[in-house]
Amino acid sequence: MKKAVVLLSGGLDSATVLAIARTLNFECHALSVDYGQRHRSELTAASNIAQSLDAKVHQIIPLDLTVFGGSALTDPSIAVPTQIANSDIPITYVPARNTIMLSLALAWAEVLDCQDIFIGVNAVDYSGYPDCRAEFIQAFETMANLATKAAAVEGKQIAIHAPLLNLSKKEIIRTGLDLGVDYSITVSCYQADAHGHACGKCDSCRIRRAGFAAMEIADPTRYQ
Repeated sequence: MKKAVVLLSGGLDSATVLAIARTLNFECHALSVDYGQRHRSELTAASNIAQSLDAKVHQIIPLDLTVFGGSALTDPSIAVPTQIANSDIPITYVPARNTIMLSLALAWAEVLDCQDIFIGVNAVDYSGYPDCRAEFIQAFETMANLATKAAAVEGKQIAIHAPLLNLSKKEIIRTGLDLGVDYSITVSCYQADAHGHACGKCDSCRIRRAGFAAMEIADPTRYQ
């Protein structure tokens, strides 16, 4: 069985990606990052998802991005917007987050001697983050195959898989349900409470709720 590193945030998208990787017969090594986000309930959710979807290992790495701030998710003095943002890139964007997380996944993949990394970025129903675009994923994969011993010396090519990239939230939810994902244990909200209850007002909540509405099924999200 081939190994894969799967970035797991605790949200709907990353849970779906873990289920997809498992269905493709990868031995899944789930990786979450405790980067100083506004709440830890998504990390608890990530642990529950990893267990539910039979990840081989679930690793949580502490990396404090609050020292930089620059985002409503890492600076408590910046409020999470509850109205649709007027700018192209909202204040909930965390500078270089996906670059950092993919770099950590890449390092672990080399140690595990695995060539496959999965990430749940999406360029359809998303908040406009620049590191969720296909161009970014392609560029990172190119960089990975220049920067690693596995590729440069051993000829092992790293593949960055983004299976949700061009799917709508409705299509993502349908895929996950077909693969047995329990979305009630996922946490997508930018400002969930300590028990994982969502605010129902932030951009992430709105996109998630619209996805379940488009599917015409009950929303299993636990709201405050």
